Amino acid sequence: MSYRCLIVDDESLALRLMEDHVSKVPGLEIVGKCRHALEALQVLQREEIDILFLDIQMPDLTGVELIKILKHKPAIILTTAYAEYALEGYQLEVVDYLLKPIALDRFLQAVRKAQEWVDLRKQAPSVPQTTKQDHFFVKSDYKQVRINYADVTHVEGLREYVSIYAGGKRIVTLETMKNMEQLLPSDLFMRVHKSYIVNTSRIKSINGNQIELGEIRIPLGKVFRTQVLGRLGIISSEG
Repeated sequence: MSYRCLIVDDESLALRLMEDHVSKVPGLEIVGKCRHALEALQVLQREEIDILFLDIQMPDLTGVELIKILKHKPAIILTTAYAEYALEGYQLEVVDYLLKPIALDRFLQAVRKAQEWVDLRKQAPSVPQTTKQDHFFVKSDYKQVRINYADVTHVEGLREYVSIYAGGKRIVTLETMKNMEQLLPSDLFMRVHKSYIVNTSRIKSINGNQIELGEIRIPLGKVFRTQVLGRLGIISSEG
């Protein structure tokens, strides 16, 4: 079985070393080599990648920020010279974490874990698209209210409550923004501000620090800006 690999590192020497390590492992195929995370994002959007070797410290967009943008993640092996990023990496459910300079035996160990991860995912039975749930329920006004994902334009956090705007209505429920992020499908929704989640299919334009959902204006938080632009395929950091 062949495993399609993408190597991302802004250092030429580190890029060559990883390429050399990969070339020594039968079954690993290098699909691309990138010096920037934004370039890697474009490759990941058009190519099927099984294993991603990803540096963390890079200009414009870090490896961690790239991981948060990806909707469909390959097996990710982080590579960095800084051990302090290990905890954050594992919280993002990466397969392994390699400290530079990367020895071949340690590299092979990480690759085996990544191959097992890919094999398990490909063996998992697929769920027919027709059975995918298209709605969720929340408690509001002492009853369980059904809301279709497609009807939701955005969610606004209000301390202990959230307001869900769907189908021209506002539904208030006792819930947290964190739980709403987990409840809403990540391929349809994303956090754009500490107090807002939006349906990305409803985004019409971005004007400076505002997201426009038709007549609705949502603030775009500074810490979320890079992730949002990347998710929408907007390469420039300017609005």
